[in-house]
Amino acid sequence: MREAYHGQLGELADQLATMCRMVGDAMESATRALLDVDLVLAEHVIGEDAKIDDARARCEEDAYSLLALQAPVATDLRKVLSVIHAAESIERMGDLALHVAKAARRRHPQPVLPDSVRGYFAQMGGIAVELARKAERVIRTQDVDLARSIDDEDDAMDDLHRHLFSVIMDKSWEHGVPSAVDITLLSRFYERFGDHAVSVAKRTVFVVTGKMPGYGSATDDL
Repeated sequence: MREAYHGQLGELADQLATMCRMVGDAMESATRALLDVDLVLAEHVIGEDAKIDDARARCEEDAYSLLALQAPVATDLRKVLSVIHAAESIERMGDLALHVAKAARRRHPQPVLPDSVRGYFAQMGGIAVELARKAERVIRTQDVDLARSIDDEDDAMDDLHRHLFSVIMDKSWEHGVPSAVDITLLSRFYERFGDHAVSVAKRTVFVVTGKMPGYGSATDDL
């Protein structure tokens, strides 16, 4: 019975890690759709989002079932509760990738991004995907040092987010208000994606140490 129980705990972690891989793939594809003005790829991301939602539902259902049937305590209880919270954050990461893909679709066949900011979004997309990949590794390994490094890496995303505000507010900006609004929203999507990855890492630190690290506002609502 105990082997089956610990197998169920391991399966919860696998489900969560798989979700991280799914949202990392979604943001990678959404960014390519945005940069390459690729409608087919944008539609693919939009169509695949339901799978992420379903994965969250299954993960939460299994976690609640384990709570009800096994009544875990101490570290095991932290694991199950953290899975529930982390699954929500990861599903929101998928929603943010979805928003990026929808922006690419909405403006098609015109590009959403002026050439002057494409490089910034390529960087933000790369950071976002790497954060999702690291979050997956953190879940699988429960490596506290790696989890804490995610917060540092997210600082680069925050810096780009802030810099884009200075770009669109500069008097030399020549692309108009609608473009500035698009860029503001898109930048926010990437910044929040990073924050949710930090939140997932934060939950892992809590599982291992029993203490919730102060990672800023990473668990705020979108």
